[in-house]
Amino acid sequence: MCGFAGFVGEACGVERPQALLSAMAHAIEHRGPDGRGVWAAPGIGLSHVRLSIVGLADGQQPMSTADGRYTIAFNGEIFNYVELRDELKARGITFRTGSDTEVLLQLYVTYGEACLDRLNGDFSFAIWDGYERRLMLARDRMGVRPLFYTEHQGTLYFASEVKALLTVPGIEAEIDPIALDQIFTLWAPIAPRTAFRNIFELEPGQKLIRKGGENRLGYYWTLDFPDAGDNGPADGIDHQEELRALLTDAVRLRMRADVPVGSYLSGGLDSSLITALAAPMAPGGLNTFSVTFDSAEHDESSFQHEVATAIGTHHRSIASTPDAIAASFPDIVNFAERPILRTAPAPLYTLAGLVRESGMKVVLTGEGADEIFAGYDIFREAKVRRFCARQPGSKIRPHLFRKLYPYLPGLKQQSAEYLSAFFGAGATDPADPLFSHRPRMKNTAAAKIFYSTDLRQTLGDYDAAAELAARLPERFGRWHPLHQAQYLEARLLLPGYILSSQGDRMAMAHGIEGRFPFLDHRLVEFACRLSPDAKLRGLREKHILREAGKDLLPKSVTERQKQPYRAPDSGSFTGPNRQEKPYVAEMFSERAIIEAGLFNPLAVSKLHNKCRAQDVAGFRDNAAFVGILSTQLWVDRFITRNADTAHDEPAMTAKGHP
Repeated sequence: MCGFAGFVGEACGVERPQALLSAMAHAIEHRGPDGRGVWAAPGIGLSHVRLSIVGLADGQQPMSTADGRYTIAFNGEIFNYVELRDELKARGITFRTGSDTEVLLQLYVTYGEACLDRLNGDFSFAIWDGYERRLMLARDRMGVRPLFYTEHQGTLYFASEVKALLTVPGIEAEIDPIALDQIFTLWAPIAPRTAFRNIFELEPGQKLIRKGGENRLGYYWTLDFPDAGDNGPADGIDHQEELRALLTDAVRLRMRADVPVGSYLSGGLDSSLITALAAPMAPGGLNTFSVTFDSAEHDESSFQHEVATAIGTHHRSIASTPDAIAASFPDIVNFAERPILRTAPAPLYTLAGLVRESGMKVVLTGEGADEIFAGYDIFREAKVRRFCARQPGSKIRPHLFRKLYPYLPGLKQQSAEYLSAFFGAGATDPADPLFSHRPRMKNTAAAKIFYSTDLRQTLGDYDAAAELAARLPERFGRWHPLHQAQYLEARLLLPGYILSSQGDRMAMAHGIEGRFPFLDHRLVEFACRLSPDAKLRGLREKHILREAGKDLLPKSVTERQKQPYRAPDSGSFTGPNRQEKPYVAEMFSERAIIEAGLFNPLAVSKLHNKCRAQDVAGFRDNAAFVGILSTQLWVDRFITRNADTAHDEPAMTAKGHP
C-alpha cells in the first residue's frame, strides 16, 4: 500500500520534473512513510511514497524492467501475486525481487492490458511503455484504491490524492458546484466528477490509455446481475458451502504480508466473521481493534468483547467521544478531500491511529458485505415500501416499518399514517429506477434549503438524482428491484463514500492499509448471481451469510439485527452542554459564510443557534450542520489556502507560468 503521482505529455511543459515529482510525493507522504522514489524521462515522470508490506527489502518504486522499457508506480496489493509469479516463472520469466510490484509489472509485459483480468487485488497503478510511449492507468474492480487525473496544457497529471495534483503550477483548486449538489443529494459525487472542477476520478474497474496526447477510457470489469426472470441459485447447503469457501480463501489471500495483519472488530456479523476466519491463520494470535462510544445508540462494545473472547484475539479498543470527533474533524476533511454529511469517518480515523500506535500496518475489515449481501436497512425498507404500495390504503402494512428500526424507539408509538408518510410508502412509483433510494435522497436534499442565492442560480434546474438515473446502465431495468438497489449502493456510495471517506483515506492518513475480503471479485460475482431471496429472506438481511457462518460465532452475533455504524453528528460540535471548538464558530461566522458564497448566512446562523440550544437534532439538521461545516472547512483548506499559496515554489515552475 502506497501512493503515487506523475505526469505524461508529448510536449510536456515541466522544466524541472524531479522537483515537481518530489513536491507531488511530499503532498501524499502520509500514504507511504517508509520510503520515497522519483523517476523521470523525456515527457514522463513518476513519483512514489511507500508503505512497506510485501517485499520489504526490495520493493522500492518506481520500478523498471531490466531493459528499462517498462516502469511502474503502484498503490495497493495484488493478493494472488504468489500464484501469478509461479505462472510467470513457468513461462521462463525470472524475478529480481520478492515484491508483488514486480509480478504486476511482468504480468503487464506478458499480457498487456489483459493482465487486469488476472488480478485479485485492491490497486491503482501507472505503467509506462517507453518504446510505445504509452501509459496505462488502472483502478481495481470495486474502487478500493483511489486515482485522480487532470489535463493541463497538453499534459496529463495523475495521483493517488488530489493534494498532489494541486502542487502543479497552473492547476488551481476550484469548486465544482454540480459535485457539491451531488454530495448534498447522493452523499458523493457521481464519478468521474470530483468536488474539484476539472479534476476527475478514474472509476472502479476502469482503465485509461494515454498515447500520442490522446486518452482512451474503458472498463475491464463491471458490476452485473442476472435478469429478473433468471432468479439465480437458491439458498442451499451447497451455496452456503461455496460462500464459506470463497470467503475463507479471500481472507487467506489477504493475510499475505511480510508484516503482521490484524482485524477491525465492530461487533457486527461482517467483521466478526472475518475475524473468526482470520484468527487461525495468524501466527501468535490475531490482534483486533475496535472503537467504542459513550452513547448506547452508537456503542457495540459488549458484542465486540463477546466475539474477541469467543475467538481468543488480542483485543484493543479506543473510545470515540464527541470532543474527539470535533477535535479531529478538520483533519478528516483534509484527508477526505471533499465535503461530507456525517461524522462517521472521524472514529475510524482515530481507530487507524490506534492500529499505528500498536506497531501494525495492515488490518482486515468487513466493509462490502452489506452491499453484496443486502445488509442495509435501505434494502428492507424498499421491500416494505413496495409491499405497502400494492395496497396503498392498508392500515396494517405500514406497521412493518417498526420492525426495521428497533434502535429508533420514537417509531414505536407512531400511527400507521405517520409511518406511511415518514417512509414515503406511496410517494414514489415502484417503477422508478431510484425507488429504493428516493427517501434517502429526499431527506438528504432537504439540507439544500441552506444554499445561497448565488449557488441556486448557478445550479439552475440541475437535478442530481435525474443525472444518476440517466447514467444507469441499459441492463439496469432488467434486474430484480433488490439488485437495482444493490447496484446503486455498490456503484455509487461504496466507492464514493464508504471506501474513500471512511476507508482508504482515514486509514492511510496514519499509514494503515485496510483489506476487504468481502470485496474479493470472486465473492462479489458469486453474490450477484444469487437469488434475491438468498440475500434478503423476508426481512432477514444477509440470510445466506448468516447461515454460512453460524457455527463460527456466538448466536447473539449471527442472529442480531444489523446496527448501522453511526457516530454523533451535530452534537459532537455544539449543544447546551458542549463547549464549541473555536474553528466551529469561525466556520459558521457570517464573514466566513459570505466569503465562501455557498450558503445563506442568515439560514446558517439559525441552524447553528438551533443546534446550540438542543441536544438532539433531526436527520436534516444533522446532515446540514455537518455538510455545511465540512464544506466550509474544505473551502478554507483547499480553495482559499491553495489560492493564497499558488506559485510559491519557483523550483516547480512550468513553461508559461511564473
